Amino acid sequence: MAEDQRVRGYCAYDWGKSAFETSVTTAVFPAWFAYLFAEANGISTKILGSEWTADAMFSGAVMIGALLVAICAPSLGVIADRRMIKIWWLRTLTWVGAISCVLLALSPYLGVSIAWIWATIMFMIANVGLNGAGVFYNALLPHMGDESEMDSISNKAFAAGYLGGGILLVVHLGMVLSLDGGWVIPFVMASSGLWWLGFAQMTFRMVPEPHIEDEMEPMGVIASTKMALGEVISTLKDIKSFRTLFFYMLAYFCFIDGINSVTALAGVFGIVVLGLTTTGLIMTIVIIQFVAAPAAIGFTKLADKWGTKKALQFSLVCWCVVIIGALSFAPLELEKHEEYDIQYTWNADEGAYFVEAREGVNNIAALPEDDEQKWALDYEEILPVQQNKDVKRQGYAVEWAFDDDGAPISMQVNLTESTMAAFKASMDDSRFSYSVEGGELEDVVVGENHPTSLGDGMLDFIPDTARDWIWAPLGVTVFFQFLLLGAFAGALLGGSQGLARSMFGQMVPETRSAEFFGFFGFFGKVAALLGPLIYALMTVWFDSRVGIFAISLLIVAGALLLRKVDVEDGIAVAKAEDERNRSSAAE
Repeated sequence: MAEDQRVRGYCAYDWGKSAFETSVTTAVFPAWFAYLFAEANGISTKILGSEWTADAMFSGAVMIGALLVAICAPSLGVIADRRMIKIWWLRTLTWVGAISCVLLALSPYLGVSIAWIWATIMFMIANVGLNGAGVFYNALLPHMGDESEMDSISNKAFAAGYLGGGILLVVHLGMVLSLDGGWVIPFVMASSGLWWLGFAQMTFRMVPEPHIEDEMEPMGVIASTKMALGEVISTLKDIKSFRTLFFYMLAYFCFIDGINSVTALAGVFGIVVLGLTTTGLIMTIVIIQFVAAPAAIGFTKLADKWGTKKALQFSLVCWCVVIIGALSFAPLELEKHEEYDIQYTWNADEGAYFVEAREGVNNIAALPEDDEQKWALDYEEILPVQQNKDVKRQGYAVEWAFDDDGAPISMQVNLTESTMAAFKASMDDSRFSYSVEGGELEDVVVGENHPTSLGDGMLDFIPDTARDWIWAPLGVTVFFQFLLLGAFAGALLGGSQGLARSMFGQMVPETRSAEFFGFFGFFGKVAALLGPLIYALMTVWFDSRVGIFAISLLIVAGALLLRKVDVEDGIAVAKAEDERNRSSAAE
């Protein structure tokens, strides 16, 4: 086995960076971003002539961050193979990513109209740091041991990541559940960045820079770039020599795109489409982390028995089941008065209706020029709202009426048949619901954009049928639906990612590890670009469920291509290339 200290140091990086991937990217930030976005824009905002929702905007941020890394990764890898700078690049990009994560904490203090924009920019930069650092971190794997140890080391690192990210997420969950105040979520952002940066220091101390026998002399930026691009072009021209490796990268491009897109977008999909609460989402992610850690080790055993390729293929088939299962998620229809967002209750003693907002109801878009805010202002006299004092300079705006402890404020309102008829008509495109209980005006209305409203989308027949035949009869809420399939996905996540990296590491020449892991990163990041792009476009053109279905097709394509990969041939080619390079260096 490779030296224990080096392996521990290697695993420490996964332990640290997973704080950003779990607490930020998956658990807390999607809901927080959706809140900041909705506070400023409501359901959507118009960009370049198209309406963009929060989940589409989130996927766009992930896409742009991935694109920036994809462009640079192969060339940086070439330079890192010629000079002993893998750790230097890992350290530099870690600082970029971690500090940007810390700066996310400033978002709510910059004003309603700026907060979501700042969050988008910092999140993109943090993703550039994370994904860029990942190229050089992965390039260290072939130097940790021989090919027989790759599965064990790679999966052990992923397991450490899930444990490290899971432990911090438990702390963050406790804070979100038990503490009040606008500082809690910013603290989660800042502490995640510091956790990542802190544990990365162990990697920088314990993992040595891989030795290069014939190190290239330092060159200027322009000369280095020209050389790197020349080597990349040369490698691409010689693609026939590494036919198996590049064919695997094509398969990897497809299936990792689907997997990473699911993990990146699951949180925002749960919040925006399914109506999950932040607490419910975090609890689900916590369980996933602690399921994924032992499962990653379990897949190592499976790979020992079946081989890396067969174990990976099995995980991809299961991933398709997970994604198709996600299409069946559906919040149960509202049945109780207390479940509606706006609750009108007849008080016989007062001879009047009183109204209050449901705890946990989505915020009203804050900016006065937004259609949703205009709607709230039009019906201010019958809605449970109060002035939004956080909106400054933009004009007068309202928000749901809650006291300082977060409890709903009950208000007496004057309801008439004509007023309620107009109000009911205004709910056609709304994401809210209301219930009138008692009196002569009893009624319930659910807006067309409410999470429980199904039937208009191309694939809505799937969740509609599942709700009627499975979820409703069994009384399974959307939280438990999400939790059930999330645990299944968690069991697959560590194994599929670890085996994918291990399989590539087995077929990579050790003497050119950074270059080829640069290509690995390029394919992975372009894939990370394609998946969110497909999801965003399908969501804009159709709806979010069509976006999820489109992602599943990528995994199917990757699984089919993987069948054609000859791993033994790839390993033999890598060994021959190492022998050639070492012989040239010795001459």
